[in-house]
Amino acid sequence: MDNRFFDALSSLGDEANVDTALLVEKVKSAMLKAARRVYPNSGDERFRINIDPETKTFEMYLVQDVIDDMPIDETEVNIAEARTIDPNAYVGGKVEKRLNISKFGRAAAQSAKQSIKGDLREINRERILNEFRDLENDCITCVVSQVEPGGTATLLYHKTELYLFRNEQIPGEVLEEGKQIKVYITTIANKQKKPIIKISRVRKELVKRLFEMTIPDIYDGTVEIKAISREAGSRTKVAVWSKDPNVDAIGACIGPKRTRISAIVSELNGEKIDIIPYSENPEEFIAKALAPASVLEVKILDEEERTCMVKVPNNQLSLAIGNRGQNAKLAAKLTGYKIDIKPEFDVLHQEAETPAEEIAEPSSDKLTAEQEETATAPAVETQTPEASEIEE
Repeated sequence: MDNRFFDALSSLGDEANVDTALLVEKVKSAMLKAARRVYPNSGDERFRINIDPETKTFEMYLVQDVIDDMPIDETEVNIAEARTIDPNAYVGGKVEKRLNISKFGRAAAQSAKQSIKGDLREINRERILNEFRDLENDCITCVVSQVEPGGTATLLYHKTELYLFRNEQIPGEVLEEGKQIKVYITTIANKQKKPIIKISRVRKELVKRLFEMTIPDIYDGTVEIKAISREAGSRTKVAVWSKDPNVDAIGACIGPKRTRISAIVSELNGEKIDIIPYSENPEEFIAKALAPASVLEVKILDEEERTCMVKVPNNQLSLAIGNRGQNAKLAAKLTGYKIDIKPEFDVLHQEAETPAEEIAEPSSDKLTAEQEETATAPAVETQTPEASEIEE
């Protein structure tokens, strides 16, 4: 048989991501099915198939019984003809007749290719499931192999192609071919047919896994992540707590010379990270969650409805709310409380009793929705000893 068969065999193996040795066995099995159609009176034991991709050898033999009279079917051969195959042939013995691969083989190869497609799909399905079954809800490192004009990126994990859609990419991040990135496997869908590995870089679970992979104290359980809130590409808040009173949870996350947190920030394309000390006291936790803003007072309004009022210095109001309300929203998600932020002084109330020229800056006791949307943080953000904001 010419090289075209082996070229097709190689292409089929690459396409299906199947080991060549396994593919050869499937081809042999399919060739036997094709041979039985050509020689219906012969069982599988009558055929010997030799396929060697390295030497590009494809040989198929039909084993025949040697007799001294007329053969009744293809399983028998007359002694005179048998000796043209093997000069030492004898009656009662066997000879192997080499089949014409150039004719039979090409047709059989086409039939074999169709026959093994179903097997290959099943093999590939099992391979993907076996490879990714234990990686569901975990973080893996992939290589960007292609970025389509629409933004969808094709990633390679070992020999498997994964697709990172635009809405699962970090906003503002530019993916380049050859770049290594970490992704979070959210789920494995369609397990019964062709498995689909769904991946993401915007889920907060990715941040959690990066902390676990980068920070030994979290990996061994000494420091625990209590809660995470994230706005991918912009800011993340992580609440941590230490089981060992001798271990500083925030310091452990930052690492010597900020190496640990810097590695995480770099992986997230420079996303800001606030590390918040967790507290079982809700008032204290809420106050720390609004970092880098300072908080004067936290009052729980309704424990069942999980609502609270927070009072901050007037000059910290915009910082507590954040750009487009981001800081307040992330704090609310982190703590699970609806947070109503108010300034320390009711300036409008004072205006009725104070001459206009004495009012330093106009404000209100409660921001309108429009004000909350347009409030922006000062250029320089302050930090407290209890909370650390990490920004690359």
